Amino acid sequence: MKVRADVAQLLRQGHTNLAVARATGATPKTVAAYRRALGIPPTPPGRPTNSTLKSRFQARTEPLPGGHMRWTGSTTSRGTPTVRYGKQHWSGLRMAFALRWDREPVGHVLPGCNMPRCVAPDHVQDQQQRDQLNETFAAIFGNEVAS
Repeated sequence: MKVRADVAQLLRQGHTNLAVARATGATPKTVAAYRRALGIPPTPPGRPTNSTLKSRFQARTEPLPGGHMRWTGSTTSRGTPTVRYGKQHWSGLRMAFALRWDREPVGHVLPGCNMPRCVAPDHVQDQQQRDQLNETFAAIFGNEVAS
């Protein structure tokens, strides 16, 4: 049986069949067959106890050309990527920022690449970073850039 690489990667990371199916678009039945073919034991029932912010983020994103990432997980009614981690809801953009910079973002987090809804950790910026970038542009070009 030929196993899709994206499914195999998520299974090897310890994700449940349902989580892998949601992240990849495969059916849970197909994911279960891939799991058996790869010889990976089923995950225990219930919530995973070793789930990390990074693993939750990775399970809900897919890479795109140009280093961009698309959110494949849940969204709010306004289309904002969201996931529950610990006792709070995180936006996909805030998760990406925290993973990249190892700190809480200041203000709103937006993709700096101008690709709508990109959640690539290397592409997101908080208000503090945008302000610093605008100050740098103003010092170089002598005019103010909108934030």
